[in-house]
Amino acid sequence: MHRPTTANPLREGLRQQLTPEPCIIVLFGATGDLTHRKLLPALYNLALDGLLPHGFSIVGVARRPKSDAEFRKEMFDAVNQFSRSRPVQPQVWETFAQGIFYVASEFHDQPGFERLKARLGEIDKERGTGGNHLFYMATPPDAYPIIATNLGKVGLASRESTRDPEHDGGWNRIVVEKPFGRDLRSARELNRQLHAVFSERQIYRIDHYLGKETVQNLLVFRFGNIIFEPIWNHQYVDNVQITVAENLGIEGRASYYDHAGAIRDMVQNHMMQTLSLVCMEPPVAFDADAVRDEKVKVLRAIHPMTREQVQTRTVRAQYSAGAINGQPVPGYHNEEGVQPDSITETYVALKLFVDNWRWAGVPFYLRTGKRLPKRTTEIALQFKQAPHLLFRRSMDGMDSNSLVVHIQPDEGTTIKVASKIPGPLMRVRPVNMDFRYGTSFGIEPADAYERLLLDSLLGDSTLFTRRDEVEEAWEFVTSITDGWNEQAAVDLPKYEAGSWGPEEADRLIARDSRIWRRL
Repeated sequence: MHRPTTANPLREGLRQQLTPEPCIIVLFGATGDLTHRKLLPALYNLALDGLLPHGFSIVGVARRPKSDAEFRKEMFDAVNQFSRSRPVQPQVWETFAQGIFYVASEFHDQPGFERLKARLGEIDKERGTGGNHLFYMATPPDAYPIIATNLGKVGLASRESTRDPEHDGGWNRIVVEKPFGRDLRSARELNRQLHAVFSERQIYRIDHYLGKETVQNLLVFRFGNIIFEPIWNHQYVDNVQITVAENLGIEGRASYYDHAGAIRDMVQNHMMQTLSLVCMEPPVAFDADAVRDEKVKVLRAIHPMTREQVQTRTVRAQYSAGAINGQPVPGYHNEEGVQPDSITETYVALKLFVDNWRWAGVPFYLRTGKRLPKRTTEIALQFKQAPHLLFRRSMDGMDSNSLVVHIQPDEGTTIKVASKIPGPLMRVRPVNMDFRYGTSFGIEPADAYERLLLDSLLGDSTLFTRRDEVEEAWEFVTSITDGWNEQAAVDLPKYEAGSWGPEEADRLIARDSRIWRRL
């Protein structure tokens, strides 16, 4: 296989290890926002780092007719605008763009899929991609089963046992974006529809949070360091808080968001996945099945809520008018496209328990919301107080130790411990021990989509969600949404845009004599 030359043998070794087989990625929804903002910039950055194979090709599929040249120009503009602090290098782009093509088709149009199949066959021969195809559904969710069914009808979804010998072992995989269903029933139905065409090992359900460096580092932090794992349990941890805060509103996505809300948009996927990594047991190996087996055990240990528990352990609210960074912003009901009587939540706080040996009795507090003061995502483990405070008078009012994993925007880890203040008196105050990716390694972390796209091309599904993971997460979340639906429809609590959420969320945690972390 052709590899770019380099003077650095370590970097060359990395390239050889991570370079996939020659292949084609087919982007359904190629003219959409996800392709422009994330997918094309990520693929270009992989090319820039020498991690894509010789002959790698991209075929965009969308309704609007356009030529290959027009599509290449559109993608060039997208990379220039959205690539992470890395301007386009003309020589790299020229080689990269030679493999970009376009096919116009409606997603329900089977003749269009026949044209796609013919085009892929031509590219396979011309560029040596060997019948290896990754189909990426960057489309509205209702198109997923339509696309999968048509791929099957034209013979572009062959399973391993029925591969076309002419493809010389070529593979077909499919990447499915969130939301994966809107409740347990619809998620199971979507799984059924996909499995009618593709096997489970061909399906890659993507959650971009799992591609973030800090989320992956959580596994190394826990299982690669002996000093943390012995205290990672109910004997030492008082509570765990997971926060996903956004300062943006719905940004013109009312058609999606007003039917999803915060619990479907954030809790069911990103937050449940993050929780499972925090709580999982050490896997027997770092491979896809072993890691995901342990994550599923965590999700199974989170029991669905009863109607009474939904009332006492969850809070939902909507933002009202306020200010973000000194700029006035409208309330949710005044956002374009939102129904004036909508009871869709833009904020969720909840308390849950992981009922297993390691975490018995430890409360997990989750909160997520839009129009909060700043954008930040973190996991915080608050440890119990020392059993005998020798320095009680010096430590009055001081919090116990904590360990915080910062997922975004400033990726890293902070450990807070007590330290004596220099001087003749025994005075104690908290100090932080910080690790930040940017300062420690001197490089900007890659975008999450870069890692996940590369893994899907390599056939590594470790950081993708499996069928049973999706359904277990939905079983818990559906118990909450069903409980909400059984309550009388009333106006939701409000919180001012630019605040940290409603008073009801503060009371939720205050009932346990705890408070939310200051961010």
